[in-house]
Amino acid sequence: MKMRLISTLIICTVISFGCSSGGSEKSNKKEYQKVTKEEWQMAKRMFGQQPVKADFKKDNPYNEAKVKLGQMLYHDTRLSNDGNISCNSCHNLATFGVDNLPTSPGDTGVNGERNSPTVYNAAFDFVQFWDGRAADVEEQALGPILNPVEHGMTSEKQVVSRLSEVAEYVKLFKEAFPNEKKPLTFANVGNAIGAFERTLIYPSRFDRFMEKETSSFLLTAKEAQGLRDFQEAGCTTCHSGNQLGAQMYQKFGLYGDYWTMTGSKKLASGHYDEGRKDATGKDSDKYFFKVPSLRNITKTAPYFHDGSVAKLEDAIKIMAKLQSNKDLNDEQVSNIAAFLKSLDSKIDEAITKAPVLP
Repeated sequence: MKMRLISTLIICTVISFGCSSGGSEKSNKKEYQKVTKEEWQMAKRMFGQQPVKADFKKDNPYNEAKVKLGQMLYHDTRLSNDGNISCNSCHNLATFGVDNLPTSPGDTGVNGERNSPTVYNAAFDFVQFWDGRAADVEEQALGPILNPVEHGMTSEKQVVSRLSEVAEYVKLFKEAFPNEKKPLTFANVGNAIGAFERTLIYPSRFDRFMEKETSSFLLTAKEAQGLRDFQEAGCTTCHSGNQLGAQMYQKFGLYGDYWTMTGSKKLASGHYDEGRKDATGKDSDKYFFKVPSLRNITKTAPYFHDGSVAKLEDAIKIMAKLQSNKDLNDEQVSNIAAFLKSLDSKIDEAITKAPVLP
């Protein structure tokens, strides 16, 4: 009887050991590798590193007074017809430069038809707006002010007249543009806001990773696998350079109609958003959009030009299928999402606070 009990205990112990977490489950679990020297060098060639500062335009050089003025104008609701919104309403500096809405309400509460992109690091984009209709942040800053659905100001004259009624603004424009006889102009509103936006440059852990080969450890093994999956899925065809995008136009839906996967709705005009064609009138630009930067992408949902997709993981799957004709599994999607997390910036808290306005 004693011998039979001992034998039973031995058998149970063997079975328990064989079925423990150290057995077959461990052998089936994938173990990712950190970035190798060769992979880091390839990434360096493909992405480079974001500059510490954005260049200022020759015809709109930097001065501290101009940036200060631009920050005030950025937050001032007096640049909307009824005084309900400012630039910061849709491009909220406290929430990574966006409002996290599919589309944004304007001065009268009516929503626009496109998603508001982030202003952080936007000065590096090769053009502005989803359809590229503005060349730089200075030009972009003026567009919404006169747009009837956005700020709704009726004319350049109305803008200048309203600001001229504020004595402090008259003084600040003179300080910001000291060599101009009439510094308070509509163009200089854009120059001041643009100058401010050129200071909104914030790096990420990915930049520290890219700084030198010995910093390759800054990506975890899962993030490193995400980088591999990102490259193998063909994402770098468009999302390369130090912004991981924002340097070209691309047709949205190379392998199918984008709205079939995004659930995008038709516009008031009765058709789906045709992208750059709206700016150029050319059929060859139909459904082409500016490729967005992927910096801070984990913080700037919802996604795409119309904010039609709420989850990053869904957006990754959709892009892989529509743009590369690849079906990613959940593990690949999870890895890529982990890699994209390394592009998050640490924003200076002071810049997220609205300044005291005159």
